[in-house]
Amino acid sequence: MELNNIAKYLYEIGQLKRVKRSGWWMAGITDPESVAEHSMRTAVLGYILASLAGADPMKTATMCLFHDTAETRIGDLHYMAQRYIHTEESEAKAVQEQMSRLPDTIGDSILSLIQDYEEKCSFESQLAHDADKLECLIQAREYYVMGGFHDTQEWIESCYASLKTDVAKSLADACLHTEPRSWWLGLKKE
Repeated sequence: MELNNIAKYLYEIGQLKRVKRSGWWMAGITDPESVAEHSMRTAVLGYILASLAGADPMKTATMCLFHDTAETRIGDLHYMAQRYIHTEESEAKAVQEQMSRLPDTIGDSILSLIQDYEEKCSFESQLAHDADKLECLIQAREYYVMGGFHDTQEWIESCYASLKTDVAKSLADACLHTEPRSWWLGLKKE
């Protein structure tokens, strides 16, 4: 029976591949990234930031991986919607219900990471928050450069201003001064 509940949880997490990050619609982006896409790069960023800062990269990356899982149940509400709908209580309830499907050892471990993330108890949670904002900044820059969505400049500026750690600010500076498509230049087969 326990494995069936884990299977249900895994199918639910798959829903994040279909939940779109709704804030980008405000900038005119008709097919924005999914929550799963955002979470994946956020986890990579968390690992890198923690490694650079001398923190626990596994804890930080795992925190980033699970930070938006409640959005399977409540969706991704952009900041305009959050002016009218307060999501904190709903997210906490969704996460509690999600964890109730998992074996206690797994659910308690994930819940502890999510609580640490929400309460910003550890240095790793601060880095995870910076990873979340830095991922949004990078995505906004990609939309700006590749699609001409100039309204995303506001996201770039607000995400940058919200970064707390020096390591995240330094990496953000590097990202802002690097052409998003430059990663593949020079890699073509001759």
